[in-house]
Amino acid sequence: MISPQPFLSPEKLARHGTRQCGNEIVVDYEKEAKHVSITARKQPHLSAMADVAPVVLNDEILEWPKNDKRRFLHVVYRVGDLDRSIKFYTEAFGMTLLRKKDVPKDKYSSAVLGFGQEESTFVVELIHNYGVENYDIGTGFGHFGISTTDIYQLVETIRAKGGKITQEAGAAEGTTAVVAFVQDLDGYEFELFQRDATPEPLCQVMFHVVDLDRSIEFYEKVQTCLLIFIELSSVRPEEKDTIAMLGYGDDPNQIAILELIYNYDVTEYTKGNAYSHIAISTDDVYKSAEVVKLVTLELGGKIIRQPGPFPGTNTKFTAFEDPEGWKTVLIDNQDFLKGLEE
Repeated sequence: MISPQPFLSPEKLARHGTRQCGNEIVVDYEKEAKHVSITARKQPHLSAMADVAPVVLNDEILEWPKNDKRRFLHVVYRVGDLDRSIKFYTEAFGMTLLRKKDVPKDKYSSAVLGFGQEESTFVVELIHNYGVENYDIGTGFGHFGISTTDIYQLVETIRAKGGKITQEAGAAEGTTAVVAFVQDLDGYEFELFQRDATPEPLCQVMFHVVDLDRSIEFYEKVQTCLLIFIELSSVRPEEKDTIAMLGYGDDPNQIAILELIYNYDVTEYTKGNAYSHIAISTDDVYKSAEVVKLVTLELGGKIIRQPGPFPGTNTKFTAFEDPEGWKTVLIDNQDFLKGLEE
């Protein structure tokens, strides 16, 4: 199942001395051009999987996601003080509070914030569990990404509101692309990108994996994320990592993306208890779950919530973990939109 023609981010291509050649990525490495084919990108030094007997997959079921209507809905994570985070995200990042609720029965409260409406924009959902002031982010989670038309002003606003600047705004090494890194009040890191206006200002979620090839194959087959493009799908000796980006669309500057990073020689990460999951829309949670079940037989991972209505609502969903334990929730498109109207 090969994805459409890849579109590579000019920022990181320029930063790491790479260029696109048709369907191949050319990476300048030790003065020798390394060519990595999009259709044959297996890298033995990345694979942590032992040889196993092949699993025969049902092609008819696996065809289903190609016609599914999917997009990133929201990313969910926990914070120690919900009101403090709402204030920071609205005043420092410039997000809007879209909804807030308190659920005393389950001892938690939540807030949804974003740069646009939930019907069409990727947003964050913050969760606060009663009595918990601190969470462990772990070593596996990386950062979120925000695009802005004035990165220098945004950095100063974040600084003034109490955020931590971990890398000042400036041109990334080897390119004119301007980026910065900041932390919110709970220690979550955000990469800021200087870009033209985009429909998805909340543009990235990044986490680490120990087997990049397996993760790419899993998300391709599950089609939770289409592999629209690969960035630097070869070694980056100066940073000792390899990255891949996945999303829905053909222009990474106009969509929300999932960035996966493999750090050489790292075989384990901690998940912590802070980051939760990404929610993605689907037209049929039952068919989507069947695809996930088949792929997990071959590559690992597991269904952690069988498809069906969420208790107390009519919203149908299913949830699964990928082979490395990162969680995704698939939510019925129509049920999701109806829920926003209620």
